[in-house]
Amino acid sequence: MQETIYYKEQNNEVELFEAAASMDLPLLIKGPTGCGKTRFIEAMGQKLNREVYTVVCHDDLSSADLIGRHLINENGTFWQDGPLTKAVRNGGICYLDEIIEARKDTTVILHSLADYRRVLNIDRTGETIQAHKDFMLVVSYNPGYANVLKGMKASTKQRFISLSFDYPIEEVEKEILIKESSCSYEIATKLVSIAKEIRQLDESEIQEAVSTRLLIYAAKLIQKGFNPYNACIHSIVESLSDEKEVLEVLEKLISLHFSK
Repeated sequence: MQETIYYKEQNNEVELFEAAASMDLPLLIKGPTGCGKTRFIEAMGQKLNREVYTVVCHDDLSSADLIGRHLINENGTFWQDGPLTKAVRNGGICYLDEIIEARKDTTVILHSLADYRRVLNIDRTGETIQAHKDFMLVVSYNPGYANVLKGMKASTKQRFISLSFDYPIEEVEKEILIKESSCSYEIATKLVSIAKEIRQLDESEIQEAVSTRLLIYAAKLIQKGFNPYNACIHSIVESLSDEKEVLEVLEKLISLHFSK
C-alpha cells in the first residue's frame, strides 16, 4: 500500500485545486524554489486518485518530449506517447514544472488543452485527442526567475486560474520539519530561525533564499547524528552560494544558532 504523501495546507489551495479539477480548469502555480509546489501536486494527485506525470521544463524541451515520437524496433516503426499525451489519453495530472524554461514553440501546444476545447492535436499521427474526463493541466514557475526574455505570454497565462505559493509561516514550517525528519521542536525552531534570517538578506547579498526542502535535508542529517553546524553547512550554506563573501556571511549566521 502506497504511503500517504504528507502535505500541510497553507491557505485554501486544496479547495481551489479540487474545484479546478472538478470543473476541468487548468491551474498555474507561482512560487519560489523549494516552497512545496511539487509536493502539493503529488499530494493532490494521491487525494484525487489521479496519476501525476511530472515534466521538468528546460531550454531543450521539445514538443516531441511532451507529445511523443515515432521510434523503431525489430518490428518496424511505432508511435510512443509522451507524458502529456498519456495524461490526455488516459486521465491524470500533467504537471509542467518551471514552464517558463520551456521554448515558446513548445508551450503553444498547450493552448488547445487549456481552454474549453480540451483537445490535443498530434500532427505527426493526424490525431486529435479529446482529453479524458480526469485529465488536468498544471504548470508552475518561480516569479523570481521571470524576466523580459523568460516569462509566460499573456495569451498563455490568461488560460489558467492562478495560485501563489510562498514559504510556510514559522509554526507551520516547524511542523513540516518535525513530520518529515522526526527532529525535535528545538532543532526545528533553530532551523526555521536560520531560514527566516537568510530570507531577510538583501538580494545583492544572496540571490536565492533557503527552501523548506533544504531545511528538511539539514534536519535529517542532524537526526542521523551529524553535528548540527556541519549539517547546515552541507545542506544550506554550500547549496546557496559559491561566493566566498556570501559563504562567510552564511557560516557566521549558522554559528549563531549551532556551535561548530
